[in-house]
Amino acid sequence: MVDEGPNPVTPEGLAQIEGHVARIEAAMQEEANVLLRETLARDLRYWTIRRATAEVTAPSAGGIVAFGSTVTIRRQSRTRTFRIVGVDEADAARGLISFRAPLAAAMMGAGPGDVIEAPAPLGEIEVVHVA
Repeated sequence: MVDEGPNPVTPEGLAQIEGHVARIEAAMQEEANVLLRETLARDLRYWTIRRATAEVTAPSAGGIVAFGSTVTIRRQSRTRTFRIVGVDEADAARGLISFRAPLAAAMMGAGPGDVIEAPAPLGEIEVVHVA
């Protein structure tokens, strides 16, 4: 299922989407198996829609947490750094979280030194740095 409305992405996220489209189009030209072609066609429809609705969004330069920001936080005596990105480019293992993730949503609009009291299980979050 494809999300309704705009699809905010970073420039890297748009490149990833375009890479998916190109890879699938190339695979479709070479694939003879009807069932695999149907799967590829479905995937191509998804990524084509994601590309058509993609809106490259530059990070805010104002020092507040926004889409595209790299944020360092302190929670439960642990410091973590992550970047807020589009839904399709999120990869927690690489420190990339979706702007729709509860943690990102709780942080939006905060600045360095702000302490947010987020709903459980997040709890208290201190914004250390925003870039």
